Amino acid sequence: MKVLMFGWEFPPHIAGGLGTACHGIAKGLTLNGADVIFVMPRAFGDEDTSVARVINASEVAIDPRHATFYNQASHISFIEVNSKFIPYVGLDDYYNLVNQTRSTTWAEREPHKRVYRFAGGYTANLMQEIEHYAVVAEELARTETFDIIHAHDWHTYKAGIAAREVSGKPLVVHVHATEFDRSDEKHRNTLVADIEREGMMAADAVLAVSDFTRQRIIEGYHIPENKVFTIHNAVEPGQKEITRYKTVNEKIVTFLGRITFQKGPDYFVETARLLLQKDRNLRFVLAGDGDMMEQIIERVAELEISDRFHFTGFLRGGEINLLFGMSDVYVMPSVSEPFGISPLEAMEAGVPVVISKQSGVAEVLDYAIKVDFWDIEAMADAIHGILHYSALANFFAQNGTKNVQQLTWEKVGQKILRCYEFLTK
Repeated sequence: MKVLMFGWEFPPHIAGGLGTACHGIAKGLTLNGADVIFVMPRAFGDEDTSVARVINASEVAIDPRHATFYNQASHISFIEVNSKFIPYVGLDDYYNLVNQTRSTTWAEREPHKRVYRFAGGYTANLMQEIEHYAVVAEELARTETFDIIHAHDWHTYKAGIAAREVSGKPLVVHVHATEFDRSDEKHRNTLVADIEREGMMAADAVLAVSDFTRQRIIEGYHIPENKVFTIHNAVEPGQKEITRYKTVNEKIVTFLGRITFQKGPDYFVETARLLLQKDRNLRFVLAGDGDMMEQIIERVAELEISDRFHFTGFLRGGEINLLFGMSDVYVMPSVSEPFGISPLEAMEAGVPVVISKQSGVAEVLDYAIKVDFWDIEAMADAIHGILHYSALANFFAQNGTKNVQQLTWEKVGQKILRCYEFLTK
């Protein structure tokens, strides 16, 4: 089975959980005998090519005489978004519709062949890059040999549709998050939601990262339930080398994720307030960045608990391992979480976790404490119990590690491959 896969990021250059999931899925498919071609807007040359053949869209030569997208109007309404607009995160920022001229962002490669130069990432020019990416997908659908198309999250749905129209091959879209998760009702963007709906309607199968997300797809986007399938995410067992150590005497409570509406950092702060009323011998780490950072810092200062808080900014790789090595409990109080890979990584590292019931990952974790995101009293009680009763902490740490060791990308690959085989019969 040969898969033409479209994604927006791939390790080691990631901005959130999407890149990690794309790598895991590609590896899982490869371990099951599939041949994966992974296309991304901008590759840097240090991507893991052992799990997929990586194609840099910025190097794909395009013949404009074949590209149907050039028949569109020369002026298109795009959406200008804050650079924090990335998968698996929320948005409290504003959106501005702007009228942009379709710029000539390409260079001549050879007679009649040109290439787009993608910035990649999540810039204010994101919508324009999504359109250009679809042009590249159309070209690749003509020149590559493959059996099925797999598009990850809304940024790539137009590319997936373009490749399907040219090749006639089945299209699978993978929903890692929806606009309903990323934003509250006030900031919800209908343009993005429309792209998501268009991709899901055009797809032959829709993969959701949790039952929670599957229901949202069916009810929020009116997608027929018989073509929406749940495929939970996973981790790489034994890949983390974690050394447990402490440089302070206090217990450490950790939040790792984007500081945005979706992730519930404000509930983390209010929970910390309750915990500190019982025990001042605690430290709280907020690892990440996002559009709510200023608001969160101001609230911490208002509560006069700044001396108990550490703001690390965005962490990756070894930095995360160091943080887990110091943490006594990991907390994910997400308001709406399609899945949430970081609790799996924490449990793999032997850290007990407390997560919200409003998260997809709660469906696969038997040894995590689950509470409603808004119930800060229950969350504080759960954290307090783990911090002050070593038998409880050891129980969740040891059994949690065993739990996540059963959640492998190889098993995920098996499930996805069965879906592929059904569609290509």
